[in-house]
Amino acid sequence: MRLARDVKGELARIEPARACCRFAELEGLRFQEGDAIRTLDPSTARVAMRLSWGRATPSHVDRGSGTRHHVAVTAPRQGGAWRWSSAPACDRRAFLRGVVLGSGSLSFSTAGPHVEFVFRDRTRAGRLRRWLTSSGIRVAEYERRGRAVVYLKGRDEVATLLQLTGAHGALLDFEVEQVGRDVQDRLNRLVNAEAANVNRTVHAAGRQVRAIGRLEARGRLDDLSPGLRAVADARRAHPEADLEALADGLHLGRSAVHHRLRRLEQLAAELSQRPGRRTR
Repeated sequence: MRLARDVKGELARIEPARACCRFAELEGLRFQEGDAIRTLDPSTARVAMRLSWGRATPSHVDRGSGTRHHVAVTAPRQGGAWRWSSAPACDRRAFLRGVVLGSGSLSFSTAGPHVEFVFRDRTRAGRLRRWLTSSGIRVAEYERRGRAVVYLKGRDEVATLLQLTGAHGALLDFEVEQVGRDVQDRLNRLVNAEAANVNRTVHAAGRQVRAIGRLEARGRLDDLSPGLRAVADARRAHPEADLEALADGLHLGRSAVHHRLRRLEQLAAELSQRPGRRTR
């Protein structure tokens, strides 16, 4: 799976063809702060410069790290206020792409995909939560260290977000990885189920062989009915065989063999109580 920065890199390479989409994406970029665009990602800063037709002013802002620096891009507003309620579908997708680039934090760990947006302003967090919900994405909101966090997790929600924002390459990688993981999980379940079946067969066969041995030690094998004796002989001759193999070899049904083996175990358990009774 691509790294989160690769997903943002793919989104940053998208160039909206329509002026309204360019305006919507720029508004999405500055939605977190409501004014300047602050980012650790140089590609996001370049997108802000490109969408503002070179009218933006970049500057470096230190945020407590000696090796990582925020880039603040101040882009003058052009035109009126942007409104989600009156925006067409293409503008809404462009706006969400800007929000992901400007304030989204993406994680594709083994624990599962996770995307979150952190806001100082709870009102903005509530708006984004409503807009994502209206786009068919289930989201949740909580408070962390005085900040409002809007987050979504799960395969379907993240896939829908990637599709809406135009990250088709990342979406393809995401789906391919998920299919591979599903196949591996299914294979693991089948292997585990088969191992459990073999385990049960081995333990059951061990019990049956020991029961037949107790009957033999007490001289009771000759007292068995022909049907029970045939199953007892087959089990001793093939201690590793499952019920299907024993049934095929005896030309009996699986349930008949299972019933007779259980009867042999019962007879062995009853030896001490009824030592002289003929076993049929």
